[in-house]
Amino acid sequence: MNVQDQYIINLIQKAHRIDGRGLEDFRKVTLEKNPIGQAEGSALVQIGNTKVVVGVKMGVGTPFPDTPKEGILICNAELSPLASPNFELGPPGEESIELARIIDRGIRESKAIDVEKLCITEGEKVWMVFVDIYPINHQGNLIDASGLAAASALANAKMPKLEGDKLIYDEKKTPLPLKELPIPVTFAQIKDHLVVDPSLEEERAMNGRITVSTKENGNVCAIQKGGDAMTMANIEKALDMSVKKGKDLRKLV
Repeated sequence: MNVQDQYIINLIQKAHRIDGRGLEDFRKVTLEKNPIGQAEGSALVQIGNTKVVVGVKMGVGTPFPDTPKEGILICNAELSPLASPNFELGPPGEESIELARIIDRGIRESKAIDVEKLCITEGEKVWMVFVDIYPINHQGNLIDASGLAAASALANAKMPKLEGDKLIYDEKKTPLPLKELPIPVTFAQIKDHLVVDPSLEEERAMNGRITVSTKENGNVCAIQKGGDAMTMANIEKALDMSVKKGKDLRKLV
């Protein structure tokens, strides 16, 4: 453990944080809708100095054999050295795969998209929704920035016109059939204390992490945990706080 990690731990144990926030405070959050004109929907989210852009693209493909009446959702995350010197070019690494899976799970388990309305011809042709996540600057908590950007990009997405087998991307009028806005809220466990929206320095000092995604009615739709075991008190606190923070973040969408 280095000197900075120990300093952060000492502060947390006194209910203080290195950037002056309270343990339950997010950094400043801003959201820009549709910054990418070529995408069907997009959003740029900044949480503190963490920046993530998400684009939604749509195409037509063949449904999976076990879900012939349902469209397809695919989430990808690309962690580029542009965002952090710790990221490398090449095939997706463990961190990018985990980020994509957490966002995918929140969207999928909340039933955010009415996938049956994405069916064009049962068993033959369906809409495919691609959610592409691109961190621009990594200063901690990529998960919440990506999840909020994904929710906004989906909420503002317009489907291209389909004429026969031809997609007309210049004509986008129909909104994506969206039923929910899942919002993830991430907590770091530092020693026995829980902090919301961990900064990069806090992520390096944490011994555990939990992300809770909630629906608009406050119900939990997905949980992702990593690191050391957590007390039930901390898990219950994360569940309760994720509902409150999720409502605040959802207002931006």
